[in-house]
Amino acid sequence: MADIPTIPTYITVHLGAPNTAAENVTVPFAAYIKNVASAEIYPNWPPASLRANILAQISYTLNRVYTEYYPSRGYDFDITNDTRYDHAYKPDGEVFDTVSLIVDEIFNNYISRRGAVEPLAAKFCDGKVTRCDGLSQWGTVDLAEQGFTTLEILRYYYGDDVEIVENAPLADNTPSYPGTPLARGSFGNDVRILKNELNRIRRNYPAIPEINSSTSVYDGETEEAVKTFQRIFNLTPDGVVGKATWYKVKDIFNAVKRLSELTSEGLTIPEIERVFRTELSAGDSGVEVEAVQYYLAFLGYFYPQLPPIPVTGFFDDATRDAVFTFQSEYGLPITGVVDIATYATIEREYKRAVADLPENYQSAIGEPYPGRFLVEGDRGEEVRVIQRYIDRIGRTDPAVPEIDVDGIFGPQTRRAVEAIQAQLGVERNGAVGPVEWVEIITRGNNI
Repeated sequence: MADIPTIPTYITVHLGAPNTAAENVTVPFAAYIKNVASAEIYPNWPPASLRANILAQISYTLNRVYTEYYPSRGYDFDITNDTRYDHAYKPDGEVFDTVSLIVDEIFNNYISRRGAVEPLAAKFCDGKVTRCDGLSQWGTVDLAEQGFTTLEILRYYYGDDVEIVENAPLADNTPSYPGTPLARGSFGNDVRILKNELNRIRRNYPAIPEINSSTSVYDGETEEAVKTFQRIFNLTPDGVVGKATWYKVKDIFNAVKRLSELTSEGLTIPEIERVFRTELSAGDSGVEVEAVQYYLAFLGYFYPQLPPIPVTGFFDDATRDAVFTFQSEYGLPITGVVDIATYATIEREYKRAVADLPENYQSAIGEPYPGRFLVEGDRGEEVRVIQRYIDRIGRTDPAVPEIDVDGIFGPQTRRAVEAIQAQLGVERNGAVGPVEWVEIITRGNNI
């Protein structure tokens, strides 16, 4: 679960109850909705009734996909065909022409509550044999015959605050797990979202320490909150957010927010907001570009096929050529655009290069960045190195406090880093990432 909801190209259906050994089938999303709608409603119902029912089916399905309801519980599918849990999907079921035409028109629309992001968990029942708090399928027929519009029918059952979101974009159904574990020193959008979710879970589980969620760095307090969460939910309390912990957080977050219920607390834009770009291309500028340039420039000392580039923070032609070359060398799509996969590969190769360096190595662009953010509470030679340069800066720049060079990243060092971040105009998280590292080493060397 991340970002604004999109319509998955395909959906994986489990042909049975969740915990039964049954086949999984992967089908196009629109085809799935056509099948479900044809199994559950009648094609001769009034158009407003058909549309209301189909929108409820779409929204409920998207809610399952968006909240990763089943993957967060360890299953390898998006939804089941067991009507005790989900919709009646029949692999070889007949599809009615009337239903098919409507689905083709509205399959990328869904229901949401005003002010909320997630597709509504639009539960429903037939209204004759079974009754529920959601939509009555046969009841929609009566309302349509009375002249109710599709939206009026939906508001009759789900409340006046529901809206129809139209023309949602299509996208691959990509799992939310970042692909690599998050740990102390990690940074980015995924860390920010993790912090927000843990802070919301804390309201129900107050033993979890509160985290400063205004920053995007995985710091010491985040590590302690993760360890506490892991202990509460019987996971290994190592403070590392691997796949099991990531999806357990999702599961509990969904539960406390009731995101899969009609009574959902609602998921808001600030809770899913992504601060950092996921793609960089020619013409872009900023700290994200500077970080990529630093990694590529450093790798260029070991891989002569990579053209040398300056660290300027502007994605120019030289940077694009370096990205082209890197993508070609590592079997990535040759686009010249730094997407998530390209960035992850660049960062991985940088870390490998740093790990293989001989002792006391120093490149032409200074001491090598350790490959992870240095945060308050860290100790060791890497901290001592950056402290030496910070202290040099502090002796000539009154805005940056002088610090003790003791190899201990304490409050004094954090305040000095925040002062430098304020000058750079980057997030003031008090942690040293590649951008801060380059700035501090460069300035320190020039004194």
